[in-house]
Amino acid sequence: MPSPLTAEEVNSKTDPSVSKQYDNETPIDQQFTDLYAIADGLKSSLLTTIRPSVGPVSRSMAVAKRIGPDFLFLANHHSRKFSDLAQDKTVQITFQDSSSQNWISLTGEATTVSNDDPRIKQIYTKGVNAWFGDLKDGVHTGGPEDPRMALIEVKSKYISYWKSERTKLGFAKEVAQASMTGGVAETGVQRELKEADIQKARQSGI
Repeated sequence: MPSPLTAEEVNSKTDPSVSKQYDNETPIDQQFTDLYAIADGLKSSLLTTIRPSVGPVSRSMAVAKRIGPDFLFLANHHSRKFSDLAQDKTVQITFQDSSSQNWISLTGEATTVSNDDPRIKQIYTKGVNAWFGDLKDGVHTGGPEDPRMALIEVKSKYISYWKSERTKLGFAKEVAQASMTGGVAETGVQRELKEADIQKARQSGI
């Protein structure tokens, strides 16, 4: 059921859609488990880099592999994202599930690795070559040995995400009822994982 808006929330300049769904009670291990389930179920994300004199620039990227709270991407070394990262290694990764409304926003630092990194062969899948093309010269094949094939590794530093706790119908009913009654819809939980939590998860293999 929607929760009533209180004068205290207004006077304290609180965003009730966040405060009423904010979850800091679920154990951290479970929060990471839920995070991974959302990310692994979506696969595709928006990877945002910072471009000098422009600002944030985003593009759709398929996750090649998730390792705990960190993410690996395969990309063409000739793309402009690499010149962005040469200037500023700060990146954001976002996931959005339009069906459940689950979302993830992750801020981290990217490192780029050239074609000699053995992990490229380990995470490469055949479909990747569709985005590279084959020059038919035996070198620029779009395969894992292609010198254009590079690795972007994003180490997370801050993660916020929202997890739905309603069915599609339940979500719609909650929003409709909140709109009619003046209450605040509660359709899921919002969580944040800070750098210390992330580092602990990385070290412990959560």
